[in-house]
Amino acid sequence: MGRDLTALFDPASVAVVGASDDPAKYGHAVAAQALRARGRRPVHLVNRRGGTVLGRTAATSLAEIGEPVELVVVSVPAAGFEAAVDDALACGARAVVAITAGFAEAGAAGLARQRAVAERVRAAGALLVGPNCLGIADNTTELYLASDRFAPGGVALLSQSGNLALELQLRCAPHGLGFSRFVSLGNQADVTLVDLVEDCARHEPTAAIAVYAEDFGDGRAFARAAAAAGKPVVLLTAGRGTAAARSARSHTGALTSSADVVAAACRDAGVELVRTPREMTVVLAALAPGAGGTRHRPRHRPSPGGRGRRTAVFTDGGGHGVIAADAAEDAGLAVPELSAPTQDRLRSVLWEQSAVGNPVDLAGMGEQRALSYADAVAGLLGADEVDAVLMTGYFGGYAASEGGLGGGGQTGGSVLAEGETRAAKEIVGHLAAAPKPLVVQSMYPASPSCRVLAEAGVPVFSATEDAARALAALTGRGPAGPSGIPSLPPAAAPLRDPGYHGVRALLAAAGVPFPAAREVTDEAGLLAAAAEFEGPYVLKALHLLHKSDAGGVALRLDGREALLAAYRAMHARLGAPAYSVEAMADLTDGIELIVGVNRDPRFGPVALVGLGGVLTETLRDVAFALAPVPAGRAAALLRGLRTAPLLAGVRGRPGVDVAAAAEVIERITTVAAGHPEIAELEVNPLLVRPDGALALDARAVLA
Repeated sequence: MGRDLTALFDPASVAVVGASDDPAKYGHAVAAQALRARGRRPVHLVNRRGGTVLGRTAATSLAEIGEPVELVVVSVPAAGFEAAVDDALACGARAVVAITAGFAEAGAAGLARQRAVAERVRAAGALLVGPNCLGIADNTTELYLASDRFAPGGVALLSQSGNLALELQLRCAPHGLGFSRFVSLGNQADVTLVDLVEDCARHEPTAAIAVYAEDFGDGRAFARAAAAAGKPVVLLTAGRGTAAARSARSHTGALTSSADVVAAACRDAGVELVRTPREMTVVLAALAPGAGGTRHRPRHRPSPGGRGRRTAVFTDGGGHGVIAADAAEDAGLAVPELSAPTQDRLRSVLWEQSAVGNPVDLAGMGEQRALSYADAVAGLLGADEVDAVLMTGYFGGYAASEGGLGGGGQTGGSVLAEGETRAAKEIVGHLAAAPKPLVVQSMYPASPSCRVLAEAGVPVFSATEDAARALAALTGRGPAGPSGIPSLPPAAAPLRDPGYHGVRALLAAAGVPFPAAREVTDEAGLLAAAAEFEGPYVLKALHLLHKSDAGGVALRLDGREALLAAYRAMHARLGAPAYSVEAMADLTDGIELIVGVNRDPRFGPVALVGLGGVLTETLRDVAFALAPVPAGRAAALLRGLRTAPLLAGVRGRPGVDVAAAAEVIERITTVAAGHPEIAELEVNPLLVRPDGALALDARAVLA
């Protein structure tokens, strides 16, 4: 069930330590907000000088209050913070909100102080938010302990930035979105993002959870909590474009960035990952239309086989239609041509010059008969081949002109305005009869007819790209459930030999197939190895990071003489301490893949699969997932690659055994996930042929 945060969000009493009459101090703003709800619970103001604050008598200490206080806000300089926390615990506080800076964010000494305070709070059975936070608020319990007001609604906002929270509030207001809760995360010394997501998931008034986070703490636990939330979780994070600060010693390490890791975790958890505050607002408006008090429309679940993104673009002007089609495809939606039967049904309700291929264009019919908008939407919602509808263009302009909202001066006046509003109501009725995602872009989003749609839970936007992004969110995978986040296997005995043959042995014991191979250190060993299996042979120089780049790999050595000559030339050039003699694999009709696992400090083992071989870093056709990766998920990752058509066979070549490759990927990633001492594990290439898969090289880097 997670931690009980009742004392944090619905305390019996509150005290603000550091309350002040000085508007320049944060204790002034928090005290003023806290007093808004003094009728809900006792609110005590504490200032070490006493006197009055905001016209109320202030206690000089918590002890002077003379009664227990359940939640204490500490807004004092860092030098007095520990003493204030101790006083709070002594007076029975069950929760502390620390609006105090100078701890973990200030260096090692501050981190040590922060840990010591958090340990004392936990030992007392209490909760600590922060330090270095900006307060909390809960509109559902009238708890106001932040410097600003948040309009009531159904979005829980968990943010590491106060200013970003304020921007989100401004952007959400035009969409009718408000907030159930606001929590400034701070340093998460005790109460973590995971704790808050779990509690907001249980909080019935919360319809969606919005997160801005720079530090996830336990990233995998966050993903699991978000997957289990049962309501939309939207994440905005920073640093997506910068590779993690590590020295990568494998292709996997070089190709994996923090952005890849976060994106993989979000996809596996069903979290909507956004890039800007505006995009977050757009997605929230789509996924939680009831968060501001309007009727909430349940989120669409895509049809099996990934076909849930087949989108019909519907417009009343050609320009708007083609721009919306491009925006839809940019957002990951498909805009296929409609079938002949669907086109025929549309022609039966539209006029001759209307385009019905997709985009569907009224071509001026709306000016003659406003209800043609509703007729066309009904036809598209009723088509089995259509998963979602994006309506774009002038709709709303007729009612806007009648209402003085700046319509386009069309003739017809109130007749068209009344017809358009009636069309909006009919669209709402058609949507109830055939519920599919419908998003509207309008030149006049505030018009009466667009408000009819918005009040019924239809997202309405002024920008085409916003409408397309909202529709992509509505047709997404949906919450994955906790099973979408793989559990880590029990830790295995540590790998003692991180050399090439040691890693091969580790993987082979898990069922990963390799060609026959022997490690040698001299010519006698070389010839003995050649006698154990037939050629052609492969010779590899060991203990080199990238053997191929250094000229440390010789292929297709037909016999012992060719093998010996290659060894002498390679040893004279490289002087490697050891070599591997291997049976040459049959490369006919094969495709080389890469399978790697990189251990992220926040999300744990993260798998990479993609096109492998010597061009891995050049082509960069790879996909990511939290490890271990089940075979079914691995097959889906492979089929999602840009070069996936190669796997099915092209230009007369047969397709390769994707199922066999997927099973090997599961084994490799399970081994890596069970060995926390391995920072990077890589098989490159993994040769996949029509008749199976074979690992041709392996590398491990210890943490």
